[in-house]
Amino acid sequence: MEHPAVFDPADPVVARVRAICVDYPEFAEVEAWGRPTFRAGKKLFVVMGSSMDRPHTMVFKPDPDERPALLTDDRFFVPPYFGPGGWLGMDLSVEQTDWQFVAELIDTSYRQVALKRQLAALDDLQLR
Repeated sequence: MEHPAVFDPADPVVARVRAICVDYPEFAEVEAWGRPTFRAGKKLFVVMGSSMDRPHTMVFKPDPDERPALLTDDRFFVPPYFGPGGWLGMDLSVEQTDWQFVAELIDTSYRQVALKRQLAALDDLQLR
């Protein structure tokens, strides 16, 4: 069963997250569950989401050691389906979103799921 799209492809928040993700090795964008998902090859590292009370959210895989601290911040929550696997959601609909911090969370998420060859390629990119 195909899910209806729940995002406008030109949504500025999705575009901003996409712009952060696109340069990662073996980046792929796939629509799944009606939402944009950003992948390291076939592995998810960011899922864009929305709900009635949070119009723009990003689901990502944090460093397990940082997860408890992130959950003390009201912007973060345990998302359905992904939460039991250690993933968190972040509300991006606040006006003062710190996009550098979002980029750091995305980088950590990528590193949590990426294959060794993808990590080597990423490290090579960062050395240039």
